[in-house]
Amino acid sequence: MGTTNHITTKWLGNMAFESNNPSGQTIRIDIAKEDGGDGSGVRPKALMLSGLAGCSGLDVAALIKKMKLEVIDFHIETIANLTDEHPKYYDKVVIEYHFHGPNLDEKKLQRAVDLSVEKYCGVMEMFRRFAVLDIKTIFHHS
Repeated sequence: MGTTNHITTKWLGNMAFESNNPSGQTIRIDIAKEDGGDGSGVRPKALMLSGLAGCSGLDVAALIKKMKLEVIDFHIETIANLTDEHPKYYDKVVIEYHFHGPNLDEKKLQRAVDLSVEKYCGVMEMFRRFAVLDIKTIFHHS
């Protein structure tokens, strides 16, 4: 049997919740005011995109360190299309990896992205089950 995660999510009133994490951290979840919430927390579907980018980003950061690559800045842009019908879900997701620096080793950085996308990132694999993924790597030589 694999590893089990146990998360407790507690209602705080109105449309807000607080959810814990195995690391001991908590996150507040809420919806927009126009949808009946207070806008005081992250929205659940957007949180999924943060989880996707964070999972892959951790892989890539570890590989940058392991490969001793020179990267000044690195960020991930995640742009997702939500279906029109209920239940609304992401059916297409573009994931852009942006690397900044004067001495970028494009081949090795692309290898780091490919390893995360194809082998290491479990959240990426989960997204593959319901969405078409478009992976892009962009190099900004500065």
